[in-house]
Amino acid sequence: MVLQALFFYLFAALAVASAFMVVASRNPVHSVLFLILCFFNAAGLFVLIGAEYLAMLLVVVYVGAVMVLFLFVVMMLDVDFAEMRQGFLQYLPIGALIGVILLAELLMVISGWVIAPGMLGEGAAPTPPVEQTQNIAAIGELLYTRYIYWFQLSGLVLLVAMIGAIVLTLRHKPGVRRQNISEQVARRPETSIEVVKVESGKGL
Repeated sequence: MVLQALFFYLFAALAVASAFMVVASRNPVHSVLFLILCFFNAAGLFVLIGAEYLAMLLVVVYVGAVMVLFLFVVMMLDVDFAEMRQGFLQYLPIGALIGVILLAELLMVISGWVIAPGMLGEGAAPTPPVEQTQNIAAIGELLYTRYIYWFQLSGLVLLVAMIGAIVLTLRHKPGVRRQNISEQVARRPETSIEVVKVESGKGL
């Protein structure tokens, strides 16, 4: 238990420090790298509590895909961050309002946990013992039985977001030939094939 507590404090301290450096770092590439470090430490915390599936999901999906994509976008695009920070003060009141709302929600959750510790777990499904089932099997059983409709709804939201992003970024350039499905389907042999009789020895 002493070793487990030691690793917990190590991962937690590194996660908090790297999260602070994400905000405090002036270089956006360094911010992305610190965020990757934060994700790795959060994955270590998940492993300590026995949620190895969530740990691997955090590393593979967020670190291996999302953060690497952010890193390539930040490094490849020539973004003038100094110009973007010039309008920071005009959004400060809105950001402060959102921060106050989030702080109030966190205080409500913490106060509810202190006053009535059993209240927060009443709506959750019972977790099966670790000796009876694996972590991945328990998550899959809850996800595809009790929360199947919410899972499908989240997939639909992501699909709509993906289609919206494609529609907003699609630009048709003039002079570029594009595929027309209806025109291809409506083609007939007499309009698409021409039989040419060529005399022998003359060629085309």
